[in-house]
Amino acid sequence: MNWDLSALYKHESDLEADLNEARNRAIGFENVCKGKLKELSGHEFLESIREYEAINEILGRIMTYAFLNFATDSDKGGFFARYQQEQSRIGEHLLFFELEFNKLTKTKQEELIALSPHYAFYLESLIEEKPYQLSQKEERILLKKEMTSASAFSRLFDEHFSRLTFNFEGKKLSEEEILSKLQDPSREVRKKAADAFTKGLKPHQPLLAYIFNMIKTDLASECELRGYKNAEQPRHLDNKITQKSVDALIAAAENSFHLVHEYYALKAKLLGLETLYEYDRYAPLEESKACYDFENSKQIVLDAFAKFNPKFYEIASTAFTQGWIDVFPQTKKRGGAFSHPATPSTHPYVLLNHTDTRRDLFTLAHELGHAIHQYLSRDVGYLGSDTPLTTSETASVFAEMLVFDAIKEGLSLDEKRSLYASKIEDIFSTLYRQINFTTFERKVHAHEGELDTATFNRYWMQESQKMFGSSITLSSNYHLWWSYIPHFIHSPFYCYAYSYGQLLVLALYGLYKKSDKATFVQHYTSFLSAGGSQSPKTLIQKFGFDIDDERFWLLGIGEIENLLQEFKGMCDA
Repeated sequence: MNWDLSALYKHESDLEADLNEARNRAIGFENVCKGKLKELSGHEFLESIREYEAINEILGRIMTYAFLNFATDSDKGGFFARYQQEQSRIGEHLLFFELEFNKLTKTKQEELIALSPHYAFYLESLIEEKPYQLSQKEERILLKKEMTSASAFSRLFDEHFSRLTFNFEGKKLSEEEILSKLQDPSREVRKKAADAFTKGLKPHQPLLAYIFNMIKTDLASECELRGYKNAEQPRHLDNKITQKSVDALIAAAENSFHLVHEYYALKAKLLGLETLYEYDRYAPLEESKACYDFENSKQIVLDAFAKFNPKFYEIASTAFTQGWIDVFPQTKKRGGAFSHPATPSTHPYVLLNHTDTRRDLFTLAHELGHAIHQYLSRDVGYLGSDTPLTTSETASVFAEMLVFDAIKEGLSLDEKRSLYASKIEDIFSTLYRQINFTTFERKVHAHEGELDTATFNRYWMQESQKMFGSSITLSSNYHLWWSYIPHFIHSPFYCYAYSYGQLLVLALYGLYKKSDKATFVQHYTSFLSAGGSQSPKTLIQKFGFDIDDERFWLLGIGEIENLLQEFKGMCDA
């Protein structure tokens, strides 16, 4: 089942017409507005920002099509790069707008914002970025070099990994296929898969270390030029969250690592193993009798969404019937999963690599949660629909919780215990593992100069061991497993957003179970529909939570403790 990109363009040649339109409108926009923002009336400014948004949406549509083609066929790297270059050239004509707005007097800015309420949060966010903006000439230089800096190494990583195969029992498996073997009931199969994965990664370590070093160096250079305090500050600004909140999140997670230790100590007993290794983390407690092929997974997710909100069911059903989803692994297709928002005038696109595991069921729910969020927020427009990572993970993880509650009903005790174990492990992966990733990144980016492979390995093991303690023994295989994580390359300091989203969802889901369902669904749908048009703090306050209060994070931790206690009760039964 492949996605249908005709909602974007029916033919590749159709991109050229839009490219020419975007170029001509951008040049016209520059000629009319550059150097004149301070002279515009409120109405004239509103017209100018609408034109700016429209041009950017055309470019977004072009780049969505180019990227989605590349995502399913790594041979399309040149095709994707060509449109990246064109976007960059056209972007030079638009560059002045945000810079010039930030040069207006505070009084003029406030006047224009008051007269353009639809764009208020976008414009207020621009003002927050003012201290880190450079001159137009300098910004133009950075824009022109973008294709040969971090994005070039990001493309190299994607193309290289899409071609990697791993030899397993006489077959060549993709990354997704070999990693799915780590959930096999047989310990021998899991160990063989871990060995094969490591063996496949090892020859590529020098290149992967070099790519990571170049990402690190490029980010450090830009941070120095712009005056950021550290390498993670730009991400926090993008996420509309303070360093204090991030530090509080990390502290709350690290202070509850004992939950990870308790769980895996119990799991070792349940599996009858004296020692758990990293390849035992996702070992099922029993072989699931349920079928999670794509058709069955689809029905489970649709039923769960329908029970929560018919609108969610309607959007997800459309995704399945109208070609929004690319489902199965294939040669040259990138690994992992994502939901791309595309543009408000089209619809999201979901990439999966479904291999019929229970984890794939939850991945489907996760990505469709994203798609629903992206689709609901289309009314706030292109400039308002760019949701910060911190809240963009809310809908996805919430969707997983809906499916979890849906499938646990009617299970035998053994099956329910297995499901709970899987869910707890998923939460650990979404919360604690992503904190592990973030603290690893902190060490990497704080390191003076380039890192050799041994140093990457050492930092990785140090941070991983903090999470697992003595509950899991990390073998020499695990030293190399930092090297396949794409977020380190594509989006430095992205990963804590998963942790943020997980704890937020656990707090929200606890509220959902205790409150009037209809009222909660109404508030929650409104929350998603706002997209990126309001700050996370403002959106979350509507549920009665304060993200700057450390006690907020403990609500989510408390829900994990409750889940773990329920699991322990099943194990004692």
